[in-house]
Amino acid sequence: MEVLHISPELAAKWLTRNTNNRPLSKSAVQQLAGQMQRGEWQLTHQGIAFDENEVLIDGQHRLAAVIKADTTVPMTVTHGVPRTAFTVMDTGRKRTGRDALALAGEANATHLAAALRGLHLFLHAPNSAWSGGSSVTSNDQLLVLLEKHPRVRDALHHGIALNRACRVTVTAATIGWYVTAEARPDIDQSAWKDGVITGARLESGDPRLTLRNTMLSLAAGKTHRRRDDSREHLLYYLKAWNAWVEGRNMKLLRRSPNETMPAISSRPLVTSGDDND
Repeated sequence: MEVLHISPELAAKWLTRNTNNRPLSKSAVQQLAGQMQRGEWQLTHQGIAFDENEVLIDGQHRLAAVIKADTTVPMTVTHGVPRTAFTVMDTGRKRTGRDALALAGEANATHLAAALRGLHLFLHAPNSAWSGGSSVTSNDQLLVLLEKHPRVRDALHHGIALNRACRVTVTAATIGWYVTAEARPDIDQSAWKDGVITGARLESGDPRLTLRNTMLSLAAGKTHRRRDDSREHLLYYLKAWNAWVEGRNMKLLRRSPNETMPAISSRPLVTSGDDND
């Protein structure tokens, strides 16, 4: 075993020895290349392995990522690994974002990881599909994002409460609460939250009641869960929140197939009699 700095040229050379490996995953290569380009790559015991005949049996995705990132990174290189060991390579469970946050001492790590991934997508690709390889966020990205947006922790508590009340996804409710609170610190959202959670004393057309009823209806009627439900829920959340701020009636919440994520309203809050009681 040795540690070598793998350049794109060396990676290309070694990939010619890749004669009997699993199919290359483009999304896995893109994820690793992104880590290298962002400076997140770290030297570990996992690297490149060749068998007794110097045939590559582990590390093809890492080598392809070096080429895609066009950078040089250190890796552990092992020679002479028995070919029979190929069947037990990469069979362990990868460390997830939840694992990374839990190890960092964060509470509600599962929900927090999902909310941070959603926030990353909202900030950088709000109108893309929030599923598939393009939605993958590295553990380092999650930790950096939390450092930049520490109040997501508080928003998560509101998101969990809203989820329990009307089945909006925790991710969507957390992001919705966080981005509106950050964009409009002048607005006390207590009346918004209370209205969505209880629906009490709200008239038909109140955006809070419409959001609540829409989420409950979706939860009761859907037969399967799409991977981008949180994006759809967040779109509904922000549309209803904007209508609430602007004092507009909203009896139906719908979205067109290509509808973009709404911008957060900058208009002054219009209060109703119910909010003042």
